[in-house]
Amino acid sequence: MVDLTAKHVVGAHYGLRDWLVQRITAVVMVVWVVTFLGALLYYGGFDQASWRALWATPGFRLLSFAFLVSVLWHAWIGVRNIAMDYIKPTWIRLTFQSAVATALVLYLGWTIQVLWR
Repeated sequence: MVDLTAKHVVGAHYGLRDWLVQRITAVVMVVWVVTFLGALLYYGGFDQASWRALWATPGFRLLSFAFLVSVLWHAWIGVRNIAMDYIKPTWIRLTFQSAVATALVLYLGWTIQVLWR
């Protein structure tokens, strides 16, 4: 006999993946903040020379890039989920999400330019 009361889940099924990505990106952001604060304590504050020395190291640049990618990915998931929940007309939601995605990609390009110019 078939159970007709069971509900079938429909939709994009982002739940677990988004939850996991949000946690992983949050950990990356915390690692960067702790590293930055550690460098601040190590240098006893930042003057021009210590600031340039910190940003000249490839490891800190890569960690900073991972931090910015994490911030942008974290932001995308949050904004996308809020838009899916609260913006009901499809054309408005898609326009909004397209504008946000475009801005985030431009921020990523700007980050690359700043870190490796």
